[in-house]
Amino acid sequence: MRWGLCFAVVCGAAPASAQNAPVAAPQATSAPACPAILQHTFARLQDEKPQPLCQYKGKVVLVVNTASFCGFTPQYQGLEALDRKYRARGLVVLGFPSNDFSQESGSNQQIADFCENTFGVKFPMFAKSSVRGQEANPLFRELAAQSGTTPKWNFYKYLIGRDGRVIGAWSSITEPTDLDFLREVEKQLGPI
Repeated sequence: MRWGLCFAVVCGAAPASAQNAPVAAPQATSAPACPAILQHTFARLQDEKPQPLCQYKGKVVLVVNTASFCGFTPQYQGLEALDRKYRARGLVVLGFPSNDFSQESGSNQQIADFCENTFGVKFPMFAKSSVRGQEANPLFRELAAQSGTTPKWNFYKYLIGRDGRVIGAWSSITEPTDLDFLREVEKQLGPI
């Protein structure tokens, strides 16, 4: 009898006893929605292929405006170490090169080569864009609106919680190894 029921269902004819049976609704998945602050797409630095930031939803995101010829440029090394150390716990560092402070004059490919060859940068980097003023890219406009501050110089840092809320902003002089800064990162990541 079971084979007959299976055959009838596959062929489209349900037995009379099953014709009036209630149909179970499909289970809805409760995947978290992408927060508004991440609903942007930017070109990847290395090849300029579009990258939706929604791929980082549910993660703790550290956004940094960068430059190759700045006194703070060695922070690339600390940012890469931070990304490697906490990636498995849900942190991602996102780099946004900018020439807003006249210290990033190279092409996207030159910037990518410099970052990888000089500091071994592997965390996601995006094509050069403006991070302040009327020309600021939409992510940095939202970061400024939520935090109440714009980048004052290169290597300004914004921390976004898993819920898409801006947790805080740190100046360029705050190293990626700063203990107070690391405590906030770890607090946002939660217990191991």
